[in-house]
Amino acid sequence: MERLIISIVVMAALALPAQAECYLDYKAKQDDPLRLHYGVAQISDAVCDNKKAARAEMEPRLAVDGWTLIKIMGFFGPDGLNERKASAGDYFLRY
Repeated sequence: MERLIISIVVMAALALPAQAECYLDYKAKQDDPLRLHYGVAQISDAVCDNKKAARAEMEPRLAVDGWTLIKIMGFFGPDGLNERKASAGDYFLRY
């Protein structure tokens, strides 16, 4: 029984680095003059699927260049990158 528990703990520890990559797509704006953009960004796995936590991670990144986060559109994995690349243009993985 003890070997089984140790094996489970070791397997769980080895699986941690294999966490999935997390991305989100968002809308942001600048004022005076009004400018809008759609973008795609990678975020930490810890905030994936949590809009409030993801917002807290994204807002400072965007603010560096004077952008304000309007809305987080959704979360996705690496498999969703290609279909969003053209739409995001210059804002694909920029922030």
